Amino acid sequence: MGKVAFITEGWEQTHALGCSLAALLKINDVIALYGELGSGKTIFTKGICEGLGVNDLVTSPTFTLVQEYRGRLPVFHFDFYRLSGPEEAEMLDLDKYFFQDGISVIEWAERAEPLLPKNRINVKLDGIKRRLPNQRQIQIDGPGDLALEHIGI
Repeated sequence: MGKVAFITEGWEQTHALGCSLAALLKINDVIALYGELGSGKTIFTKGICEGLGVNDLVTSPTFTLVQEYRGRLPVFHFDFYRLSGPEEAEMLDLDKYFFQDGISVIEWAERAEPLLPKNRINVKLDGIKRRLPNQRQIQIDGPGDLALEHIGI
């Protein structure tokens, strides 16, 4: 797996990093997002969607669990914040999304981790409160064939 890390200075750079990652995505990629409340997961997802040509308003699907968007590739945006564990996620039949010729982006991925494909892209977003309130450290781990060295902000 390849690994890169970035420091973003505000939501615009977090969004831009998502856009940049979108250029590397291929059919059936699964992006697992990890981070505390307010760490930038939805902003990063909005960037991915913009990079994939989604014109719809992208919002966190906290109450619906999944939103579907159309762009260059279909995007299935999950938010597992309200799930208590993988048992609840099993009812969503995740494989039908993961292998539906689109991109799956999962916020709060740790709540369904045993159900996620092993060959996925993990994105960890951590707020850094030392200098700027919107500064984040973002670490991206992906499969070996994902050219992470080509992304940037």
